Amino acid sequence: MKVAILMGSPNDAPKMEAAAEMLDRFGIGHVIEVMSAHRTPAAVAAFASRARDAGFAAVICGAGMAAHLAGVVAAHTTLPVIGVPLSGGLADGLDALLSTVQMPKGIPVATVAVNGAANAAVLATEIMAVNDEQLAARLAEFRVAGAR
Repeated sequence: MKVAILMGSPNDAPKMEAAAEMLDRFGIGHVIEVMSAHRTPAAVAAFASRARDAGFAAVICGAGMAAHLAGVVAAHTTLPVIGVPLSGGLADGLDALLSTVQMPKGIPVATVAVNGAANAAVLATEIMAVNDEQLAARLAEFRVAGAR
């Protein structure tokens, strides 16, 4: 199993790298892709629609401002989607936070703090650890060590 890390712009990479680093720490494979809900909606829909068959267990989506990426992904997959609202824009991330967390009934997006890419990866790990005792043990060690 692996996790997809999506971001709306290449400029988001510095804010999203903590997700990849955390997944590496737990030994979870991942793929990083740049695709925009607004500029490349067909690519986002196609990726999300095929994500389960491609072996992904969860999708982490980072986006700022209108932050529609996580919601669009969630609309096209039944995998867990974790949104990372990114700082910037008029409200320095508050706009992205509200956009990410306000999903319609039946299309949930788990949402972490603004620029919370590391926690998004921990949440994805926790979801995967439900059925993986070795991963659950690594999570327990991480918590004992102070979750840093």
